[in-house]
Amino acid sequence: MAEFLAAVVAFPTVFFTFALGVIIAYWLMVLLGAAEHDALDSDAGSSALGTLGVPFSVSVSVFVTVAWFVSLAGTVVLDRAGIGGGTALLVLAAALLLARALTKACVRPLRGVFEPDVQPPSRQDFLGRLCVVRTGRVDGSFGQAEVAADDGSTAVVQVRQTGADPLSHGSTGLLYAYDEPGEFFWVAPYDSALDPRA
Repeated sequence: MAEFLAAVVAFPTVFFTFALGVIIAYWLMVLLGAAEHDALDSDAGSSALGTLGVPFSVSVSVFVTVAWFVSLAGTVVLDRAGIGGGTALLVLAAALLLARALTKACVRPLRGVFEPDVQPPSRQDFLGRLCVVRTGRVDGSFGQAEVAADDGSTAVVQVRQTGADPLSHGSTGLLYAYDEPGEFFWVAPYDSALDPRA
């Protein structure tokens, strides 16, 4: 037990011992409801550890635990072998490198668990959006228009129109309904001057 305690407080393990204590205290506070589980989340931190897609709190917890164990084991093995001197810096470097590699390997399968459920884009997302007609005419049986999605991408969709004010190439229209059986949008002429929000 004395050898273990000596190794825990020896350089370089002492750095990871302190960090492990902080991590344990953090997760205890999360369990008790005194802290939020995502209080430490940081995309920059996850990127530095190579664990994007997994919360930083989880990644850093695994990293610190692995680094502590590698550092502790390295210190004990080198002490038992009677190797001292400047090997502590080698143990520190090995602990950091192995911890980063093992953390990436350990948390990679968890990405699917932590990624938010993103609904795939739907045609219904285009309803109420403005579009620009890309064909020479739009009528009850023909027409195409370009519409922009929330992410800035554009799509060319089939459109149909009824009414006396026909749309032509370059006209702006408003997609107001989607016809499932026909797989097209109903479009109406749009005049920005009539928009109460403009």
